Amino acid sequence: MPELPEVEALRGFLDENLLGKEIARMMPVAISVLKTYDPPLTALEGGEVTSVRRHGKFLDIGTAGGLHLVFHLARAGWLQWKDVLPSGMPRPGKGPLALRAALTGGDGFDLTEAGTTKRLAVHLVHDPAEVPGVARLGPDPLADDFDRDAFAALLAGERRQIKGALRDQSLIAGIGNAYSDEILHAARMSPYKLTSRLGEDEITGLYEAMRTTLTDAVERSRGLAAGRLKAEKKSGLRVHGRTGEPCPVCGDTVREVSFHDSSLQYCPRCQTGGKPLADRRLSRLLK
Repeated sequence: MPELPEVEALRGFLDENLLGKEIARMMPVAISVLKTYDPPLTALEGGEVTSVRRHGKFLDIGTAGGLHLVFHLARAGWLQWKDVLPSGMPRPGKGPLALRAALTGGDGFDLTEAGTTKRLAVHLVHDPAEVPGVARLGPDPLADDFDRDAFAALLAGERRQIKGALRDQSLIAGIGNAYSDEILHAARMSPYKLTSRLGEDEITGLYEAMRTTLTDAVERSRGLAAGRLKAEKKSGLRVHGRTGEPCPVCGDTVREVSFHDSSLQYCPRCQTGGKPLADRRLSRLLK
């Protein structure tokens, strides 16, 4: 799933390649991706792109007419930029193409989604806050005013496992499964540690790990073409998706806990005092 660093990199890419251009045609291929119907997508046609913004994991393309195309790539969605789009209308089918945006210069982008679970969501609204997922977002962890004390204040009212708290978009926007693993590894903290049991030094360490991990990932992705971002994300991860490999910090074997629709990875020596976590849902440290 694209998370804050990849979505921020896509924002930067679109800012360079889309800003100031005119939309010629919007072509929905998988109608299920459209979560709004008024105004219709055709209302974008003839409009100039005036802004590209990010809200958590959402991308927001604004036009001179005051409309915003807001989309969330979900787990298997992606944006593919094309300097020359294929001619003609794309045909609905079993392929990954969900929506095509054509510009007057002949270039444009496709929104695609792999797999059978379709969660890619596209909204056309007058205000991004009309999108429920955007309206409920917590603060951006890389915002200038999101300091250590603001982070501590968010955690003060929480009593749950820290990994779940980091992934909660209404608490902190933009962090998902992969980067929560990376942040907790950098902070040398168990994913099952309760937020209510974090000491002041642990909060400071977790905040610094979060800012550093996300900032470094954004910098690695900055300036890359959209098609190279997935590979860059994978290459930069230390523990997530690396079950069975040696931890790059201590050399211990990276372990995994599997759930019904996801998994987490961690280093026992760095994060759990050398004790493996039981590989079952809602598991606790083995004693």
